[in-house]
Amino acid sequence: MDPSAPAFPALLHYEVAHRILKGYMDYYYRFKLITKRARLRFEARDWHGTQADARSRIALYREEVSRTTGELNHLTTGTATGHAFWGRVREAFAEEIAHFNTRNIAETFFNSVYRFASGIGADPAVMFVLRTGSYREHQGLSAISYDYALTGRDLADVVEEVLDRFPFDAPWDDRARDVRLVAKRWAAHPTRGADRLEILTSVFYRNKSAYVVGRLLDGEEVHPFVLPVRHPDGRGILIDALLLEADQVVSIFSYHRSYFLADISVPSDMVDFLNTFMPSKQVSELYNAIGFEKHGKTVFYRELLRHLKRTRKEESERFVSAPGIAGMVMYVFTTPQLNMVFKVIRDHFAPPKQVTAETVRQKYELVKHHDRVGRMADSYLFEKLALPRERFSAECLEELQRTAPQKVTVAGDTVLLSHVYVEKKMTPLNLYLQTAEPPMAEKALRDYGRAIKQLAAANIFPGDLLLKNFGVTRVHRVVFYDYDEIELVTDCNFRHLPEPQTPEQEMASHPWYYVGPRDIFPEEFPGFLMRAGPYLTYLREQHGQIFDADFWNDVKRRLQAGEIMDVFPYRTDWRFLQ
Repeated sequence: MDPSAPAFPALLHYEVAHRILKGYMDYYYRFKLITKRARLRFEARDWHGTQADARSRIALYREEVSRTTGELNHLTTGTATGHAFWGRVREAFAEEIAHFNTRNIAETFFNSVYRFASGIGADPAVMFVLRTGSYREHQGLSAISYDYALTGRDLADVVEEVLDRFPFDAPWDDRARDVRLVAKRWAAHPTRGADRLEILTSVFYRNKSAYVVGRLLDGEEVHPFVLPVRHPDGRGILIDALLLEADQVVSIFSYHRSYFLADISVPSDMVDFLNTFMPSKQVSELYNAIGFEKHGKTVFYRELLRHLKRTRKEESERFVSAPGIAGMVMYVFTTPQLNMVFKVIRDHFAPPKQVTAETVRQKYELVKHHDRVGRMADSYLFEKLALPRERFSAECLEELQRTAPQKVTVAGDTVLLSHVYVEKKMTPLNLYLQTAEPPMAEKALRDYGRAIKQLAAANIFPGDLLLKNFGVTRVHRVVFYDYDEIELVTDCNFRHLPEPQTPEQEMASHPWYYVGPRDIFPEEFPGFLMRAGPYLTYLREQHGQIFDADFWNDVKRRLQAGEIMDVFPYRTDWRFLQ
């Protein structure tokens, strides 16, 4: 007899619920363990270790779901496990997590295990598709912040007390100097008159920086209070800036940046806190930002269902093709009011595209695990996503069925998409430049050049530098979102164009020299980016290095030497020490 089999088959559903709960607890323990050692990495300047931890934490969820599912398959061998059985499992699981301070995260883990085991899409009869309470359904018993009354206080003393709460095991560069700099900037800001300061007990770590995060309460107004902290080579720990404006902080928590490593006991409390000074952020985005991207996906799905329900009577709120030049690899659709786009890989790609659907999936997986440095859009991958047929325009549904019939099934009143990526909506850069006033167009071009350089610093060569593959966000930031041809900079061979030696070579319509599969000639970029004119001239003036193989080879050498380059998520002129 199998010793792992339950002694009472009638309680098999409870045993299955227990195994799922055990899998979740193992996942959450390992998640916490990774985040707890982020401080140690920061103190030791172990930046490669920090990045490796960030990648392993993303993979952790899938690993635990897969392992748990394997255990369940073994446990239930020879037993009928239909809807009724899984309904009892859900009830038993819900009873066990009723008072968890991470109940919502545990529900998402249950959903993932069920989907992995059953191979079906969202099933409201068995899964926690609709929330069982508010996302902040559990308020933690312990405080998540240190609180400071500010009336009549010397700001430097307050800053000293804040820093005392975070005793890094490494020397400071000049703590007294940093306190003076923070207090001086704070005193000159309108938030100087705030009544109260609340600082989160968790430090947020990402790449080579740590962030002390809090909020200022000024009557009914709430403002962020963020101290970016660095530990540069050859120096001690130092405060790099003081950020007091919402638009300064929103980018730090953006969907186009990597997730933070932060030791969080009650995620919903944390999300609630962050949302008070970043109200423009969706709850799903904030869960992503603090590392719970799978639950962020669950919350987004619920946001999508609410949107569809709220707009069901609006004839204009149908799925339509997204604006811009249609891509050869992806068909993209959206709705006018929804701030997201849906991207389906076409079944066949027109020449000259030579990638495969599997290659595209691998590129998206690379981006998910890579440092996005604020320049690559994060995405949710949905498998077997069901959407109401009535919400599709005729043109959109016809295009889906024509271009991706292997991934689209229309059954009754439902359109089932077997594989779809969902991303934030942006204005394609080529369309933006057509209508933008010259100062804003130049600003976008400057940021486009910065985006390419920052991607290079993160070891990403976009492949297609075409303007249509970059988008302009709501806050006018340029972000890359077309990943089918990205490569690691260290895998590319950047070359100068050879000088022709004969008239025949000079007049040849095709390259007369050998071109390897990974050879790239940056001097050719301007020819396909845009027509000659003032915008191309301006781009050359601002970022001419990106058209020079020497620039790319210098970056490549630094990356191969193991350097992790600094890319700051806030403006350089906000930094105290340049």
